Amino acid sequence: MKFLVDTHAHTIASTHAYSTVHDYIRVAKEKGIKLFAITDHGPDMADAPHFWHFVNMRVLPRIIDGVGVLRGIEANIKNDAGDIDFFGDYLQTLDIVLAGFHEPVFPPSTKEVHTRALINCIESGNVDIITHPGNTVYPIDINKVAAAAAKHNVALEINNSSFLTSRKGSEANCTAIANAVKEAGGLLVMGSDSHVAFSLGNFEKAIEIIEAVEFPIERLLNRSPEALLCFLSARGHVSLDEYSDLIE
Repeated sequence: MKFLVDTHAHTIASTHAYSTVHDYIRVAKEKGIKLFAITDHGPDMADAPHFWHFVNMRVLPRIIDGVGVLRGIEANIKNDAGDIDFFGDYLQTLDIVLAGFHEPVFPPSTKEVHTRALINCIESGNVDIITHPGNTVYPIDINKVAAAAAKHNVALEINNSSFLTSRKGSEANCTAIANAVKEAGGLLVMGSDSHVAFSLGNFEKAIEIIEAVEFPIERLLNRSPEALLCFLSARGHVSLDEYSDLIE
């Protein structure tokens, strides 16, 4: 099965990434990707775009040359209260909200602190997807986090980049997360975490994890544009009707 939806990509607005929106559209067309999200790092990261970058994403067309582009953010979890660096009514202007731990914003602490932070973030209602929860630098109580995510209809990410260029050694944690989400009845999503357009839609290692645990395809959000869009609508995002042409 080909997965033609990617929820995690960074542009040159995050200055440690290397591709423009135009670059991503070209690669998406070449690969047949139907829908992807632009999710630059939240403003508390040292080289992240300004807060206004996310406010002004309204200027982006939602469909460009037949490819759906979701207006999103990979926010930073700031503390064990689960706060993120994008807030209030501004969250409603985005199509998708990801959040995760990043060392410059939330230095690694204890398993208990990390678990509390993720559960509070999940329970806040502000975040759709938790990014790279398998990061070995941030140990968590996987079963508790998976149960909270399932209860609150939040997806946990299997991050393909974690197996290739960053967060090395995440395989065991990601396998455990996939199993825990499977048992809890929750949702998974695969993210390329692309920092250059060439890797958009690359899920090879993440697919190995998904297949190894026999995760139910009907609970994998990448399976179709419709699956992701229905999830986001259920999460309270509006104005998604502009993507209706992507639904078969």
